[in-house]
Amino acid sequence: MKLKIIGETDDKFLIIIRFLVGFVFLSEGIQKLLFPEVRGLGRFEDIGLPAAEFLAYFVASFEIACGTLVLLGVYTRIAVIPLITIMLVAIATTKIPILVDKGFWAMAHAARTDLSMLLCSIFLLVRGSGYFSIDRKCTRIE
Repeated sequence: MKLKIIGETDDKFLIIIRFLVGFVFLSEGIQKLLFPEVRGLGRFEDIGLPAAEFLAYFVASFEIACGTLVLLGVYTRIAVIPLITIMLVAIATTKIPILVDKGFWAMAHAARTDLSMLLCSIFLLVRGSGYFSIDRKCTRIE
């Protein structure tokens, strides 16, 4: 299987996964800006991340930009790479401590959205944009 940067598949159902991933990341990025005390800067400070102010706006910007690209199906494979990184960091900084403090089931409950977004983003990295995408409109399927 040859992995291309832009979508080459004619799978019409990938739009469902793209919509899910794109919408969640776009809305979460916007919420980090609208509600910084609970979703953005305040949350990043509570977690204890270094340079919390920079990171909060940096992550929000990537979630908005990459979420929009995924929704439209533009360079989807490239756009999900920062989103995968964001989810890995989120799991490491917020879910692993729950695992250590409260155990597996508490962590599994708290991590369900993070794991879903991570796995769906990895799926889009592998499969591409699908039929209903700008990527497909810009390429020919042979």
